[in-house]
Amino acid sequence: MRLSLVPTPIGNLEDITLRALRVLREVEVVACEDTRRTGILLKHFGISKPMLRLDQHTVGQARRLLEGYEWVAYVTDAGTPGISDPGAELVALALKEGWQLEVLPGPTALIPALVASGLPTARFAFEGFLPQKRSERRARLAQVAGRTVVLYEAPHRLRETLQDLLQIYGPEHPVAVARELSKLHEEIWRGRLADALEHFKEPRGEFVLVLGPKAEPTAGLEQEAEAVLEHLKAQGLKGKALVKALTEAGLPRNRAYELAHKPDTP
Repeated sequence: MRLSLVPTPIGNLEDITLRALRVLREVEVVACEDTRRTGILLKHFGISKPMLRLDQHTVGQARRLLEGYEWVAYVTDAGTPGISDPGAELVALALKEGWQLEVLPGPTALIPALVASGLPTARFAFEGFLPQKRSERRARLAQVAGRTVVLYEAPHRLRETLQDLLQIYGPEHPVAVARELSKLHEEIWRGRLADALEHFKEPRGEFVLVLGPKAEPTAGLEQEAEAVLEHLKAQGLKGKALVKALTEAGLPRNRAYELAHKPDTP
């Protein structure tokens, strides 16, 4: 079987490629996350194809659902399949089954937001959607803070995520927040984390956050911080109590949090 992953516009329908349109016209069936949403897209471009639902709840049944087809196109609600959506699981299945896999280049929110941020792009970490549990989110962010970081976030979680970022990076840290990319109400806001929390009081739309790299502490200060950490841990302090003690010792709160939650090395 031949499986083609076809990127679709994240907003502006003009962003679809000629190759994507040709593939959608030539395949036998279009598998998609939402048949209603994909149906609107196909109708806009005058394409009439049978569709079948293949989302996070049904992708586990892909082998059964797709058997009997020689050429299948897979599209997600928007953007390139395989990035923070069920496409990644479908790719793994295709490779396991020996299907012929074709991935078309095309729209994604990641790269436009990164480039438009004005922040360093030579090295960056894409984290997609962060874990829902706050402790896991903060631990993940602390791991990648040394380079430019790109995140996806839903409107109902944006402010909570910004608050976490404020604790880890500090209020002065640069951030770009892209909202509704390529759509009518596109917005790319650039500034400090503290101001971002003030600006986005009632978040609406889908968001991409880009954070600049966090400056590494100097070697001397780092050695001093580590010494303070070991002294306080030897006294039995941990968790919130350890963070508080480190802060009282003069460390910035975000650095105190990182040190307090750093795993012990054997």
